[in-house]
Amino acid sequence: MPSTLLVTGIGELTTHSPQPVDTAGLHAPDESDPAALIVADGRIAWTGRAAAAPAADERVDVEGRAVIPGFVDSHAHLVFAGDRAGEFEARMTGSRYSAGGIRTTVAATRAASDEALRANARRLLAEMARQGTTTVECKTGYGLTVEDEVRALRIAAQECDVATFLGAHVIPAEYADRRQQYVDLVRGPMLEACAEYANFVDVFCERGAFDEVETRLILDAAKARGLAVRLHANQLGHGPGVQLAVEYGAASADHCTYLDASDIDALAASSTVATLLPGVEFSTRSPYPDARGLLNAGARVAIATDCNPGSCYTSSMPFCLALAVREMHMAPAEALRAATLGGAQALGLTDVGHLEVGARADFAVLDAPTYLHLMYRPGVPLIHSVWKNGARIA
Repeated sequence: MPSTLLVTGIGELTTHSPQPVDTAGLHAPDESDPAALIVADGRIAWTGRAAAAPAADERVDVEGRAVIPGFVDSHAHLVFAGDRAGEFEARMTGSRYSAGGIRTTVAATRAASDEALRANARRLLAEMARQGTTTVECKTGYGLTVEDEVRALRIAAQECDVATFLGAHVIPAEYADRRQQYVDLVRGPMLEACAEYANFVDVFCERGAFDEVETRLILDAAKARGLAVRLHANQLGHGPGVQLAVEYGAASADHCTYLDASDIDALAASSTVATLLPGVEFSTRSPYPDARGLLNAGARVAIATDCNPGSCYTSSMPFCLALAVREMHMAPAEALRAATLGGAQALGLTDVGHLEVGARADFAVLDAPTYLHLMYRPGVPLIHSVWKNGARIA
């Protein structure tokens, strides 16, 4: 990689300053006056108008295409084996989604080799990269034994940008009549073994998974270990998840499908990001979250895929953006910000999700004159090229 790289001829450059005042971009489309950016040592060193760009060792002309920050997918489950297409078919023909299908993936994942799990995660990460994603969070939750959660988290930590321990995904079948013993396993030996690989600890606080008391026990143990927390919250119905996420200072409350006014107010008054996963609602025929209510209240919002083999098997952030605009009434600029800077905030990362000077040079070049085409032309492959740390990866 050259020491400095000039990317020029940018028709529209979206920078997404971490400050809330900048919601559009640095430079609107104008063929006569394109934008440019300079990459040095894998980071953004300069942005501005192409005519004023400093000299660089290498030059790439994107010929009027739009450039956006790389997508930050802050909620995914990539370390698994098996397939649940039959479950999807059942939902599409009338069966209601519940958390019980997770156990099908648990059985397949336990039986798979490390090599098979790693290969599947890499396959999905490559899919994500081709669609503009440059930062990925990966959760465990399909092992549910100490050994299987450790190996899944190790793979997640090695292959992805952020690794989250989700031993509290569901109660495994062998503990069906011994719930407290499993909770004690998660917050004790399992957490102890996984802590060195984990950036976060997560809990699926939901009917069919873990109740408020059980969730508190696990979060307390995570906090005692000095680990940051996040929460699956309010996906299948109204419950305590969002309020617990705010109380515990969670980085994010994920799903937020069922919210009441007090949940929205709590999120708006906190630093906890509401991570919305519209692909799940699409794949389960559930109601979409009240993104408009959250934004109007001043809550911070992220969009992620929740790529997993059960409730949402998509790796496409552009698809989720289109859903957010069409089904959740987000403005295109709000959706793009949520899928980039919002995702970074949900992961506690300050140098991705935007293209200000000093940020990592993670960006996507679109085969389109403006980012609006991501929502305007849903389902069309519009990613021309993808760069991470200043090097082209797709």
